[in-house]
Amino acid sequence: MGASSFAKFTVMMIARKFSLVKGGFFDKNLHAGRGSFHNHAGFCRPMANCLVMPFFGRKGLAMNTRKNTLYNVAYRVFSMLLPLVTAPYLSRVVGTEGVGLYGYSWAISYVFVLIGLLGLENYGPREIARVRDDRDDLNRTFSAIWKMQRLVAGVTLLVWLVYVFFIAGEEKIISLNLTMMSVSCLVNLDWCLMGLDEFKPIALRNTAVKLLAAAAVFLFVRKPEDLWVYAFVWSLSTLVGCLSCMFSLRGKVTPVKVTWKEALKHLAPCALLSISVIAVSVYRQMDKVMIGALADMAQTGLYENAEKIILCLSGFISAIGTVMLPKVSRMTRMKQMDAVKRHIRLSMELVMCMVCAMAFGLAAVAVNFAPLFYGDDFAYSGTLMMPLAFTLLSIGFANVIRTQWVLPQGRDTIFVHSVLTGAVINLIANFVLIPPFGAMGAAAATVLAEFSVPAVQFVYLRKELPYAQYLKTTGVYCLFGLVMAGAVVLLGYVLPLHGWGKLAVQVTGGAAVYGALCLTYWKLAKRSDIFRLMRRK
Repeated sequence: MGASSFAKFTVMMIARKFSLVKGGFFDKNLHAGRGSFHNHAGFCRPMANCLVMPFFGRKGLAMNTRKNTLYNVAYRVFSMLLPLVTAPYLSRVVGTEGVGLYGYSWAISYVFVLIGLLGLENYGPREIARVRDDRDDLNRTFSAIWKMQRLVAGVTLLVWLVYVFFIAGEEKIISLNLTMMSVSCLVNLDWCLMGLDEFKPIALRNTAVKLLAAAAVFLFVRKPEDLWVYAFVWSLSTLVGCLSCMFSLRGKVTPVKVTWKEALKHLAPCALLSISVIAVSVYRQMDKVMIGALADMAQTGLYENAEKIILCLSGFISAIGTVMLPKVSRMTRMKQMDAVKRHIRLSMELVMCMVCAMAFGLAAVAVNFAPLFYGDDFAYSGTLMMPLAFTLLSIGFANVIRTQWVLPQGRDTIFVHSVLTGAVINLIANFVLIPPFGAMGAAAATVLAEFSVPAVQFVYLRKELPYAQYLKTTGVYCLFGLVMAGAVVLLGYVLPLHGWGKLAVQVTGGAAVYGALCLTYWKLAKRSDIFRLMRRK
């Protein structure tokens, strides 16, 4: 894949977590997705052109925004991929129970972090951006929000310590070493830097800190008993990253004395923005917590590594919606609703084309991939990846509708209802399915939750959008994905190869089959619009 094509593909892949301000280029309320992709030059290059060019256009973004986007994308992609560097090593050192114990402890800690930040990564940048041109207003707004942040984070930290010392069981030591994640909420001022369009220090400083943390993992985590070191290193890196970014605010903003009334007026809007984020975390993190509580840590470890592959690549799905959002929002403001519907139709086709390749391809190679990547003890993680891979279908479908119809029209209620429905279904299904089926029960619960999201959208929007047309398009690419998966599995049986060589041939063969089917279909259907996009440079 050439450098220019890779840049296009990477810019497309901005994850939900990469958002800057609600209603701007990036809206962090976007539903998190899961995903993966096969990195083949011949197929990804036209796909990148198809997906990027309609949304960015030839002139692209203004230079400053483009630089900020690239810094943000580069750092977030790095953050997604870094766990894949350390995960195989950690899995072989601490085993399934060690990975499960860490995943269980980290999931609980992360929920406390979300509560401690209370939606500030959405709310803070928006408020700072509004007053950035008036230094006095900027100082007062910053000081008021930070004062409110310290109050919420301080209370959350106290509750976390109560949990660690009086409630936590076998995870007590690991949880204690994760305490610095909650402490970091007191000094996490990235939201202010984002509001000031200062993404370079966030990206560079945090990248440097995480690289040092990864090096420390390889140096100091040598045996199962060193799991606490792993937790300490990553927790410390979070705190150091936040502290280092504070120095970047010197000269840009000055803390001033503000009243509690000024500070607390930001509490309600922050809490409102945090609802969807916390709801999403329920079925992103609670799976591991409930497996640990209702099954055992070994099952948690198997699920953790199965989900890690999907989550680390999930940004490649949800990011497409982030890239789509600005143009569709402008079209919506101009009341060009027919153009928006045409845009959704083309976007749905291209997104589902890519998503079906991901879902069926990942499901077909998962059983071979997991033991190669994580070690033989994690072979069952591949089995868990198979149902989880199909959540990509619902995520891709819902993402297009949400980012091109729901959010541009400001109909946040539909988004919140769909997310809350998914969270409730996941919670109930986990209680029912985990005791008899363990990690596989959690995987089934996640599938149910993910498919409930587009179902709720359908209930609201069935009279506004041509769902029959979208489902027909999805069915075509699902059929192609099924044929591709069959070819991949067949190659696995007949090839005299083993290990990574066999996997590489399977992936290459599957991509070739899927690409050929798509190109043939587009030609027979006379889809000149798609071929025009593929020819764009």
